Amino acid sequence: MKASELKEFLDAKVAQYNTSDFISTDPISIPHQFRVKEDIEIAGFLTATIAWGNRKMIIKNANRMVALLGNSPYDFIMQHKEHHLENFDGFVHRTFNAEDFKYFIKALKHIYINHNGLEQVIKTHAKKTSLQPAIHKLKKVFFEIPHLPRTTKHIGDPYKGSAAKRINMFLRWMIRNDNTGVDFGIWKSLSPSQLSCPLDVHSGNVARKLGLITRNQNDAKALIELDSNLRELDPVDPVKYDFALFGLGVFEDF
Repeated sequence: MKASELKEFLDAKVAQYNTSDFISTDPISIPHQFRVKEDIEIAGFLTATIAWGNRKMIIKNANRMVALLGNSPYDFIMQHKEHHLENFDGFVHRTFNAEDFKYFIKALKHIYINHNGLEQVIKTHAKKTSLQPAIHKLKKVFFEIPHLPRTTKHIGDPYKGSAAKRINMFLRWMIRNDNTGVDFGIWKSLSPSQLSCPLDVHSGNVARKLGLITRNQNDAKALIELDSNLRELDPVDPVKYDFALFGLGVFEDF
């Protein structure tokens, strides 16, 4: 397929899937329950953290997380006392358990108090053409306070070979801004052109079939290859093609 034909094909798939109808069946529906910036950020970050496996289970457990925060994520994080976290006992999503969840609450409080929030951390360490260095720094900042070693696996690090799919998805939610109402675009200090595509089994398989990736593993090197090719198609908003790759993989079994 010629580059012009590929772009036309993928642009059509973006238009098909990047619509408000997409929201209700996707984990992005969780942060869409909120209107305050910090609530959207926190609900989005926690949801993205557990966004692997069955989508219905992700949505169910992310809703449970938000309920445990009293449906006021930012207020809970900033005001909680240690005994409030006892309610988390028994929570589990795959390998993310109650102890991990408790730590995430403490780490988010640390970031909002000492680093002026998630957006500021990413903005401070972003490069003009990539947010991957900022993701690496976010992980460092996130684990600055005492933590269990096991919890560190729940945030990917591009500098250790991870495609960091879930963080890249969260950043897409926060930074992309178009007229469809799916992504939020509330982080005005960063540009969609800096984003990287959330790379998982579905998008990776489709990308290989379309010649956008040659590497076999869904890792940081594959992401660099995918990013480069998507930027050729649209340097201003390359990650809009996440909708096309995901839709083709999940809904069309491409």
